[in-house]
Amino acid sequence: MSQNISLFKSHLTVETPSYKGGKTADEVIFDGPIYKMSSNENPLGASPKAIAAIQKQLNHLNIYPDRTDARLRDALSDFYKNKLSSEQFFSANSGVGILELIVHGFLGEGLECITSNPAFLPYISFPKKVGAIVKDVPLLGRDYQLNVEGIVDAITDKTRVIWLCSPNNPTGTYLPKKDIDQLIDRIPDHVVLVLDEVYYQFATASDYTTALPYVLEGKNVIGVNSFSKAYGLAGLRVGYAYSTPKIARYISKLQRPFYINIIALEATIAALQDDDFLERTLTTVNEGKEYLYAEFDKLNIDYWKSQANFITIKPKMKDVLFEEKMMGHGVMVRPVANFGAPDCVRITIGTREANEALIKGMKSIL
Repeated sequence: MSQNISLFKSHLTVETPSYKGGKTADEVIFDGPIYKMSSNENPLGASPKAIAAIQKQLNHLNIYPDRTDARLRDALSDFYKNKLSSEQFFSANSGVGILELIVHGFLGEGLECITSNPAFLPYISFPKKVGAIVKDVPLLGRDYQLNVEGIVDAITDKTRVIWLCSPNNPTGTYLPKKDIDQLIDRIPDHVVLVLDEVYYQFATASDYTTALPYVLEGKNVIGVNSFSKAYGLAGLRVGYAYSTPKIARYISKLQRPFYINIIALEATIAALQDDDFLERTLTTVNEGKEYLYAEFDKLNIDYWKSQANFITIKPKMKDVLFEEKMMGHGVMVRPVANFGAPDCVRITIGTREANEALIKGMKSIL
């Protein structure tokens, strides 16, 4: 028997970039209130309708949940006003869980995908876990514009996935519809475009678009969403996506039974009906944006106007030093160099109290 056969896959024996979540509040030593403005969580908490649905299930935790996500898919179809059928949705344990399903469905050793940095790190780290090749076609200029020509030139016979994020994490910028239109028209049939739109509820630009119009046209497009941000259910880890019936059915074959627990299932279905909470969330974020923009201008801080629930800034000191000094004021922020934005820091828009604490801390250290 040959002694040269390795048990291990070569692409898993080398160091690859791995996604690391932000610090928890318990990791911060501070004698006073701690404001976590580092993980883009909902500053108002969770949807009250979701909480009520959870409470109804607390005496039934000994019972297995639904075998599939059929009820959630039906609720999503209703939420999208039946423009999409229930069979066009699929779900997973979080938005990154959706990304992982897509990776396992379309990528593998020797196959290729394209990302545009600065971008969400799992677009790079997840494909590399299955041996795929990642090509980076960076966003262009101060406004982080899509390099359509660069992406088209990077497509080969081995390309299977193009990752786009709008509103973009970590920059808060977005991709205008005309740019996505130009790209869609030039993508071959063996490539799927993934539009990560988990912050779409916060977008206000008139030329912003989700994946919906492209899916309705039957394009090879997947729209990725999450209940973590606008609905305040980050702790339950539920994400969903929609696409053509053919693509959605294909990806659904990767799902395992009972993968969404009963608390998460009932909470997400209820959250989709909580228009009042969503409106309060958007009002809080939009008012917080205007307050922070004005204060950043007074401090002469370089920042990007945001279409998400966070603002990315470029402080007048090293990003990690800024993070450390802000934690000394009880405010947690997130350096995003590992997302392809060196020297930049992402700040979640919080309550008025949190936003004021942020500005007070910034005035002190700057």
